[in-house]
Amino acid sequence: MIIIERVKSKQQQKDFIEFPLNLYKDNECFTPPLMMDERKIFKKNYVYNDCCEAVYFNAYKDGVMAGRISGIIQKASNEKTGRKEVRFIRFDVIDDMEVARALFKAVEDWALEKGMERVIGPLGFSDLEREGLLIDGFNYPATFEENYNHPYYQTFIEALGYTKEVDWTGSLIRVPEGYDGELDKLADFVMKRYNLHLGTARNTKDFIKKYADGIFELIDKSYDLLYGTVPFTEGMKKMMIDNFKLVVDMKNVAVILDENDRMICFGLAFPAIADAVRRSGGRLTPLTLIRLLKALKRPTIIDLCLIGVDPEWLNRGVSVIVSAQLMKMLQRPEVLYADTNLNLEENYAIQNQWKRFDETKVKRYRCYSKELGVRGR
Repeated sequence: MIIIERVKSKQQQKDFIEFPLNLYKDNECFTPPLMMDERKIFKKNYVYNDCCEAVYFNAYKDGVMAGRISGIIQKASNEKTGRKEVRFIRFDVIDDMEVARALFKAVEDWALEKGMERVIGPLGFSDLEREGLLIDGFNYPATFEENYNHPYYQTFIEALGYTKEVDWTGSLIRVPEGYDGELDKLADFVMKRYNLHLGTARNTKDFIKKYADGIFELIDKSYDLLYGTVPFTEGMKKMMIDNFKLVVDMKNVAVILDENDRMICFGLAFPAIADAVRRSGGRLTPLTLIRLLKALKRPTIIDLCLIGVDPEWLNRGVSVIVSAQLMKMLQRPEVLYADTNLNLEENYAIQNQWKRFDETKVKRYRCYSKELGVRGR
């Protein structure tokens, strides 16, 4: 017997948060989020509560937790697109089609009650969250920023009438064999031609003080037309700055300024922390903190986080400066490769940028959509 319950009690919240840990307990490719961050979604002062409405459902089969799903009305996104959409996210389920069907029905019914016309996802509260359903690359460990799911999720979702909305790809990039520093020469040429220079900062605190506002402004401008993005709220900015403080290293950032010290381009990379988090099940134990500090101090893998270019400068070759800086990061002897994380398949500017490196595409993620009123088989 399958029972769907709307999450309200502390026990239901615990079931919701911990279900993926049990489902993927022996899977070495699954990277859990930090449990302390997941608990925040149920707080009254959660950072997204001012621009979103969310619902959470648990599925129980014969009295045992069997799945979960969340629905989100992202008001800023709906206002931006002019659509009445509900996002689904945090969908996890045992290998049982009927449980999946019951979970999606709960979200779709909620969406209809709220006057919505479509369901899309997996998409979170914003593009700062994990997004997309993994449909290819199941043998590669997820980064800390990526979802991971079983292959049967795709079968279930498509059987319920959901179709492709957009795809993202993920790549591993390395220094090309025989690389002769060509990017440095091109970057120097572009910088001299337009009188550009690199930003500098003494430490992370100085970096945030100098450049955080410029980065947020540039993200809003350069990401505006990308799928699923929404403008930063003050709460989102504060949350991101708090995260920056933990993982930003001056060796893994690049900020390009014009002659008036106005930011026109930036790139942020973080040391990969997935392994440290994975081994603790997303819990911040003393041993986890030791692993995190080790990963942050001397990373062997770099996760690319954000790259932004002022749209006014897109066709002037400034992205080659970020590429040159990234190449230097990859040339450090301890670094094996960088993981690009998710890049929209049709974001040709970023897809073409990776052609400058030794690139191997290893993952594909998909966002689905469904017009409500059309039930799956």
